[in-house]
Amino acid sequence: MTNSYLLYIDPGTGSMLFSILIGAAATLFFLGKAAILKLKLVFSGKKGSAAQDSSYKKYVIYNEGMQYWNVFKPVCEEFEKRQIELTYYTSVEKDPCFEQNYKFVKPEFIGEGNMAFAKLNMLSAGVVLMTTPGLQVYQLKRSKNVKHYTHVLHAASDATMYRLFGIDYFDSVLLSGDYQKADIRILEKQRDIKQKELVVVGCPYLDTLKQKMEAVPAEENHPFTVLVSPSWGESALLSKYGEKLLDPLLNTGWRIIVRPHPQSKKSEKEMLDRLTERYKTSDNLIWDYERDNIYSMKKSDIMISDFSGIIYDYTFLCDKPVMYVNAQLDLRPYDAYDLTGENNERNNGKDIWQFTTLKKIGIELKQEQFDNIKEVIQQASDSQELAQLRKAAKDEAWMNEGKAGQAIVDFMISKIE
Repeated sequence: MTNSYLLYIDPGTGSMLFSILIGAAATLFFLGKAAILKLKLVFSGKKGSAAQDSSYKKYVIYNEGMQYWNVFKPVCEEFEKRQIELTYYTSVEKDPCFEQNYKFVKPEFIGEGNMAFAKLNMLSAGVVLMTTPGLQVYQLKRSKNVKHYTHVLHAASDATMYRLFGIDYFDSVLLSGDYQKADIRILEKQRDIKQKELVVVGCPYLDTLKQKMEAVPAEENHPFTVLVSPSWGESALLSKYGEKLLDPLLNTGWRIIVRPHPQSKKSEKEMLDRLTERYKTSDNLIWDYERDNIYSMKKSDIMISDFSGIIYDYTFLCDKPVMYVNAQLDLRPYDAYDLTGENNERNNGKDIWQFTTLKKIGIELKQEQFDNIKEVIQQASDSQELAQLRKAAKDEAWMNEGKAGQAIVDFMISKIE
């Protein structure tokens, strides 16, 4: 009697195996290309330097997601203005860069995930600029044929709010403000790693959003509007409070715009579906899933958030009051957790810049105030003191305003010349 056995692979494992196979195939492909190139160099009698490599690119940008186009747009425009060729690799098939009709900026879709990393890992280039963290930590590895890797921050907040070791192995980090330097130096010393070049260039994505926002016309017959714009995860505003906050807000009769974090659509779909169903007949609630946050920010009079970085976008671009619901963010997965001494209180982040600054420029909203939220918001009127504190925070975190693209290109050129 013959026994028959069925081999079952669950969907998650199957997806992982498929990803590994695709990555391995892509890696073999580029390894093969590299081997052929070396053979050509050997038989031609030329030395195998990167500069003689026909695939060599002097300046390269890698964009991993649609949301980072606002970061790279000023840089691309500056390369185009100077008529200097730039290779723009992207994992976004419909990247806005393709629509710009640049002559000197050359966009190329290189796939997503392992497919993109396989190409990047075999890259031959002078300077590579990216927002992607985790170089030499996960799948993204340093290529021996790249002279300089530089990371540009994509938020005007702490440089240590990346997942562990996020920026450790870059040659340089481009900052939005001087205050970000000290914590990076502490981590370098603590981890006994090579010091990076730390250069303040400004915040390119805020430069982009400012231009876009200035082009948005003001509303006619503007109703008082509250923008609810949280982060995502168990500690975030919508996950933690949901109906407890939105019900009393809707009862005010004001226009309420809810802008979930983009990650919520992937990681918290059940929660969003529940809330969407609950408020599907509410005339004064609007769900905002637009790529850019500027439209909702311009329409609103006050914002309620938690520990989301959008607080600083709103503060710096709109100069309007912010209310925050205090939430304890677990810092253990982040570089900030490893800070020691006077710069940290380990797991509560009291001395992390973005939390201490939030307490200065924001107005805390407590859960026991939800039922009386209309009066609380009306009493939380703006003040000259808050306005001055917002300006001080902006001056500290958004240096070189409007000139980040120029500064980044200057830096990239300096690494070659």
